[in-house]
Amino acid sequence: MSSKYKNVYLQETATVVGPYEKEGPLSKYFDKKYDDLYCGADSWEKAEVKILQESLTMLLKKKGIKKDKIDLVISGDLLNQITSSSYAGSPFNAPFLGIYSACATSMEAMILASTFIDSKRAKNVVIATSSHNMSSEKQFRNPTEYGAPKPMTATFTATGGASALLSSEKSPIRVESGTIGRIIDYNQTDPFNMGAVMAGAAADTIYRHLTDMKRDASYYDLILTGDLGKYGKEILKEYMMEEYKIDLSKNYNDCGVILYDTERQTQVQAGGSGPVCSALVNFTMVIDKLKKKELKRVLLVATGALFSPTFVYQKENILSIAHAVSLEVAE
Repeated sequence: MSSKYKNVYLQETATVVGPYEKEGPLSKYFDKKYDDLYCGADSWEKAEVKILQESLTMLLKKKGIKKDKIDLVISGDLLNQITSSSYAGSPFNAPFLGIYSACATSMEAMILASTFIDSKRAKNVVIATSSHNMSSEKQFRNPTEYGAPKPMTATFTATGGASALLSSEKSPIRVESGTIGRIIDYNQTDPFNMGAVMAGAAADTIYRHLTDMKRDASYYDLILTGDLGKYGKEILKEYMMEEYKIDLSKNYNDCGVILYDTERQTQVQAGGSGPVCSALVNFTMVIDKLKKKELKRVLLVATGALFSPTFVYQKENILSIAHAVSLEVAE
């Protein structure tokens, strides 16, 4: 399902990151950076709440807007019952939608916000997401103390909080359209190869977006997937060419590859992952390039693996989803 929007604009963004992101190639773009994973808190889970809450507070301060002007907050994360989003969003005292699409959450949030604004149900909507390397590892691959080696296909959960303000008020960046993803079963069972798991969902959503919008891939200056990593990125390019005859070799990249220097930061292995991974790239470098008009049309395709350790242990396939949003320089 794809929709065009008439009067939806991205107003401002804010990001807070941990030490690995601080050491990465996008460091200069982030609003606040921490040197350790505790981020001044006494647990990893509390650290995730803190950095998301700081992102939300910073967002309002940068835009110069008060909490009572926010009509709706939409947020999601990886922790059970999306607790990071609930705790971070509580001080807003605003209508709240907690959502979950795993690492595709940020674009699901943007699609929902754009729908509310485009239908004139809301004027100012805040979207947000977070993840934390150790709180995620603790939940999905415990016990972390075991220190088991991982294969080269494994990705590295990003630590950060990211938020954005969307509004009907005109700004330099317009939310032009969005495509809601379908749940895809790519017949994958390896939780240490998320790129292979999510490549099928990314391909399906990109193909349907281009078909629904009657566009060629070359329409966009840049197409960005969420966090397929080095190997998933290549799987997607090959799959798109073989299955749909769509060439992504000239204008495509992956946020999981961009967020870190995979050659220097060897601990990230195949690249970044987590709901905040794509948001940290999209809400910083991409927005900056759109504001400078170095890019004019961008398709952001956040990808998510819809699984739990319980189902992995029961040998079930890992399902995936991808949501896409088109951002354009406003005329």
